[in-house]
Amino acid sequence: MDRLQAIRVFSQVVESGSFSKAAVRLDISPTAASRFVAELEAHLNTRLLQRTTRRVNLTDSGRGFYERCVQILAELDDAEQEASQASAMPRGTIRLTTSINFGMRHVTPAIAAFLVHYPQVKFDVSLSDRVVDLVEEGFDLAIRIGTAGRDTLVARKLGETRLVPCASPAYLARHGTPATPEDLEPHNCLTYEYALRDQWVFVDAAGREHSVRVSGSLNSNNGDLLAEAAVQGVGIVCEPTFIVGPEIRAGRLVPILQEFAAPRSPIYAVYTSRKHLSARVRLFVDFLLERFGQTADFTIPALIVSRT
Repeated sequence: MDRLQAIRVFSQVVESGSFSKAAVRLDISPTAASRFVAELEAHLNTRLLQRTTRRVNLTDSGRGFYERCVQILAELDDAEQEASQASAMPRGTIRLTTSINFGMRHVTPAIAAFLVHYPQVKFDVSLSDRVVDLVEEGFDLAIRIGTAGRDTLVARKLGETRLVPCASPAYLARHGTPATPEDLEPHNCLTYEYALRDQWVFVDAAGREHSVRVSGSLNSNNGDLLAEAAVQGVGIVCEPTFIVGPEIRAGRLVPILQEFAAPRSPIYAVYTSRKHLSARVRLFVDFLLERFGQTADFTIPALIVSRT
């Protein structure tokens, strides 16, 4: 058995979710792919994958083995690049997942800028607001807002964002500007499905928490939709600066309740191993750290009075 090839096949089956897709990517037959994994399982005397008619899933043994395989293949990739003196020009594919809004607004431009400098790198990007299992679904990297994920993952902080309650000038002219969090209750508050849907939390200068139940005519799982509705004068939103920052700077939205601190959320690059991170992923994370550190939408727009 070619053990290294078997490891490559096994890893590709995990990342692509099926033997047939892995076979296409590796330019071998599905039968050969199945045989490589079967021989690897026989060699290890353990079941690595649970096969179903729709996809394959890692067993507990398979999960641990896959994490080690990722390390081995990443080290091999780095060694090959160093041996060919290509470490200054990384190549290969980065499989990346991030949320829809953040991905469209900030990760996509970052990828475009990165590819100008490193054209031999390729990206396979999945946008989803659910928390993706990096190992189970074969991703190299996730960019996450707020929560990094399970303790076994490595999280590198790229910056932070802050929730900002805001509304259009027209809405505030018609309905008045809330002076305290409690004043939000009669207002039309536009709510986000995945966070703070019915309850918004603020902290005053004395450190007292104000938790307010809110409701309104519009709830959505998309922050851009809510921000645009607020721009159109529908109601008040409480959204991250990376979404509403440009609208605030342009004057289309006005921040309110700025003497009360709304929650801040860290922005993380999340991956499975620091020691064995591939050169291309490490370089991209460093690139994001520098780029996001200079982005006004993460450092809080200057026109928003922020209590620190």
